[in-house]
Amino acid sequence: MKKMTEETKDKIGRIFSAIVMISFIAPIGFLLYKMVTTSNVLTESDIDGRVRSDYILMFLECVLGVFAMMLPGMLTKKFKIEIPGKIYYLYVVFLYSAIFLGEVRDFYYTIPYWDTILHTFSGAMIGFIGFSLIDILNNDVEKVTLSPFFIAFFAFSFAITVGVIWEFYEFTSDHFLGTNMQKYKLKDGTELVGKEALKDTMEDLMVDVLGAFVASGIGYISLKHKKGWLDDLRIKIRRKKNE
Repeated sequence: MKKMTEETKDKIGRIFSAIVMISFIAPIGFLLYKMVTTSNVLTESDIDGRVRSDYILMFLECVLGVFAMMLPGMLTKKFKIEIPGKIYYLYVVFLYSAIFLGEVRDFYYTIPYWDTILHTFSGAMIGFIGFSLIDILNNDVEKVTLSPFFIAFFAFSFAITVGVIWEFYEFTSDHFLGTNMQKYKLKDGTELVGKEALKDTMEDLMVDVLGAFVASGIGYISLKHKKGWLDDLRIKIRRKKNE
């Protein structure tokens, strides 16, 4: 069986990206309608089991998804960078799984450990991006020889920092908009108490660390022993032809 050409892979990737973008844009009008017409108290007439805060959360996530889909293109133009296809499409798959499947299709409640899997995956993905970031930051200054351990530690720290900032975003949304991003309430609206209310946030942070550790460990071994495992995953600065 013949292997797919790069052109075919790129075409499939672009079609999938378009489908993901449409999945974020299409529900926005409906979600705005439900935000206006739905009460924040669950009643027997709410056959889908959702209240206004649920639709607010889905609306915010879809808008965020649209922006996140546009972000790689904006960064590519602004900073003249090249994003490898593997990283970009992993990023798109993550957005689709987290926003459309997770929030809109309710996978966070119906699929066991869906949130945990995604946080582990995101920790690893951002860790790999951290290896590229240190190259970009070092691009315009005199070359400095950095040890594999330092680069891996930077990538690990970067991934954890992004994970913490995301938890800040979730807390802020829950506090001011009444959403349930940190899952401190059950699906029926019952508020959890004590350690149970903190469980989701702490589990997210723990698996963020796990994913970041795995990515930084792989990166460290690759750099230390010159394996080249990260070559296809690095975001690069576009060079001028005479450079």
